[in-house]
Amino acid sequence: MQLGVVGMGRMGANIARRLMRGGHACVVYDRDAEAVGKVVADGATAAKDLASLVAALEAPRTVWVMLPAGGPTEETVAALGELLAEGDVLIDGGNTFYRDDMRRATALAPKGVVYLDVGTSGGVWGLERGFCMMVGGEKAAVDRIDPLLKTLAPGMGDIPRTKRDAGADPRAELGYIHAGPAGAGHFVKMVHNGIEYGLMQAYAEGFDILHGKGGDALPEADRFELNLPDIAEVWRRGSVVSSWLLDLAAQALAGEHQLEKYTGAVADSGEGRWTIQAAIEEAVPVDVLSASLFARFRSRRDHTFGEKLLSAMRFGFGGHIEVPETPE
Repeated sequence: MQLGVVGMGRMGANIARRLMRGGHACVVYDRDAEAVGKVVADGATAAKDLASLVAALEAPRTVWVMLPAGGPTEETVAALGELLAEGDVLIDGGNTFYRDDMRRATALAPKGVVYLDVGTSGGVWGLERGFCMMVGGEKAAVDRIDPLLKTLAPGMGDIPRTKRDAGADPRAELGYIHAGPAGAGHFVKMVHNGIEYGLMQAYAEGFDILHGKGGDALPEADRFELNLPDIAEVWRRGSVVSSWLLDLAAQALAGEHQLEKYTGAVADSGEGRWTIQAAIEEAVPVDVLSASLFARFRSRRDHTFGEKLLSAMRFGFGGHIEVPETPE
């Protein structure tokens, strides 16, 4: 298939690369010409602006926007909405608030442009591992872009299969689903990220306790000098707390990411807040998720070992930029 991709950041560029490796053709655009050039070197076709990108695609067109949520995505979706025609599909693969998806889908419908929201997880590792995707929008459009989604997804892999009903959607085992109508994809991804906050915070706090066992706050006779890289490594193998996030913690503790480089102040990109808002609307108690979000709000001069580990894990996951320290 042919796809236009707008946004050649870490994930957008790797989405284009993975698709091209799978035999699809990509027309790409970004305001950063250097970023476009790198993907063109891997086989993509460059577009000088949004209009030329749309002109380079054969109807019915499919365009995937992979930009930061908020203004950049809003402006780009609005501009593409004017350029695209009936039967075209416009995809937002970023971390957009799901109610914005619902609004956009409604606004584009009279023109016949179908809007899909694709909650995309995989970070900078998606090129090799594949991207987990949660899609919202019209079924016919989701079915039409299925070859793209199947190429981007991780596939079955070597994960043990779950015993599922005979009629269960096989796409879930491949790493992508049609979650529901417009907005449903980003809603599921929003909750996914809220859970991610809680898991990472739990790892960080646990390793902080292990680290503190050798500290001056305890009597000397009560101290243990624990080997944290070994603990992380052994937990990765057969433990019930093993996960990809623990893999990132193990890499950080082993020195792949030097913890002293990290301030411990980690920005939240919105999904955690939106998850808590949804929980309030539904009257669902979320003690762990809300606590992990509030932990990210904390900003102080001297951060704990656990907070620095949390920063390192976030960097390892997707190169997230830390927020600057708040002056005293």
